[in-house]
Amino acid sequence: MRSFDLCVIGSGPAGQKAAIQASKLGKRVCIVERAEVVGGAAINTGTIPSKALREAILTATGKSPFMPRFADFLSARGRVSLADLIMACQTIIKNEIGIVRGHFSSNGIDLINGTASFRDANTVEIASEHSNELVKADKICIAVGTRPSKPDNIAFDDVDVITSDELLHLQQLPLSMIVVGGGVIGTEYASMLAALGVKVTLIEGRNKLLDFVDSEITEALQYHLRQAGVTLRMGEKVVKIHKVEPPPGARTTNNVMAEAVLESGKTLRADCLLYAIGRQGATRGLNLEAAGLTADDRGRIKVNAHLQTAVPNIYAAGDVIGFPALASTSMEQGRLAACSMFGETCPSYGNTLPYGIYSIPEISMVGWTEEQLTKDGIPYEAGVAQYREIARGQLLGDEIGMLKLLIHQESRTILGVHAIGTGATELIHIGQAAMAFGATVDYFVNAVFNWPTLAECYKVAALNGVNKLRNV
Repeated sequence: MRSFDLCVIGSGPAGQKAAIQASKLGKRVCIVERAEVVGGAAINTGTIPSKALREAILTATGKSPFMPRFADFLSARGRVSLADLIMACQTIIKNEIGIVRGHFSSNGIDLINGTASFRDANTVEIASEHSNELVKADKICIAVGTRPSKPDNIAFDDVDVITSDELLHLQQLPLSMIVVGGGVIGTEYASMLAALGVKVTLIEGRNKLLDFVDSEITEALQYHLRQAGVTLRMGEKVVKIHKVEPPPGARTTNNVMAEAVLESGKTLRADCLLYAIGRQGATRGLNLEAAGLTADDRGRIKVNAHLQTAVPNIYAAGDVIGFPALASTSMEQGRLAACSMFGETCPSYGNTLPYGIYSIPEISMVGWTEEQLTKDGIPYEAGVAQYREIARGQLLGDEIGMLKLLIHQESRTILGVHAIGTGATELIHIGQAAMAFGATVDYFVNAVFNWPTLAECYKVAALNGVNKLRNV
């Protein structure tokens, strides 16, 4: 039996950073990964593949001048299929896997392939195809991530009724698709497929998409999705999903169609149905009970502010602990967990977490929304810059982009930043840094920005907000 200071279960973003941070502290670390490749869902089925696919789609449709690797590949293919687009992403995925493996090797982290399960709070059994191994560790970090929810009453078949995992393996582009769920995953894929000419119907039980995002931004996104041909069914709930034979004369690529029956009585049919409601913590099979732990009904593990579970030597980080379940926050949680378990002081700016949503157009935000400020009675003013009034926006041909600053009426500090349009997920980090250090709107008024850049939006939005404050 090998012994370690730390055993990390899962090699996704949280597991990677926990293992590397502990190694930097001089600890002997192993990381257990059940898949043949490292990186977890973030590299293999989630973040990187979906974002790479998005860029490939933008390149194929002539909307992105920034991705020569996709352009070179796709131009050699002639007429582009969905399989070609997905194939164009493989180089990036393979490179990311290689980078992660390199980090483990250079930091002296033992990578053990196999399925982990607890024997007790300090012992993990690792089962592989040819052998079983026991590992002893003083500390254990659970970073197993999540998998798409698959309700038992839905007949998933990997072709006609699918989750986001199976979408990346489709061989042909459906003529039409129903997307159930208007969260991040559903919204992103709905916009990508619409850009390829797929007739998309997006069903969301709430009255707006992305309910945690500022309403003005989601309203703009919904407008642009409709302009792209997406049919939005808001405030609708799906009560039944099954497969049916196509009606006579129906345009379809298959011998069957997916059918969704709504609570309102409507019936929708399409070539394919993407179910994108919720994800489950991948804790099944971990034998948590043997370690004195339990998971909730969605497979998530509860932790305290230090990412410590109910068992003192066991920590958990990443999507398996729930919201916000972003690759970026998972990385930080893994690092903080390793620092916490080994008594290392590790300051964090966790109150200014950015959110990036890679829809078309993309969205990003940090801090408060207007709805939250209004609900909590915090006096604020909004300053707005439109891309169409920024020289860089004109150069990019983006006339729909917008950046909004939320400013405290009394202290003039920045309370929130919200953006939609080209580069929104990059642009947001300027506001994030300003908020972390308590900057006021006057910083942006007096700062000099390279011209022409999208960063100039901050100055224009700040001036707009200050003009409004003069009247308060």
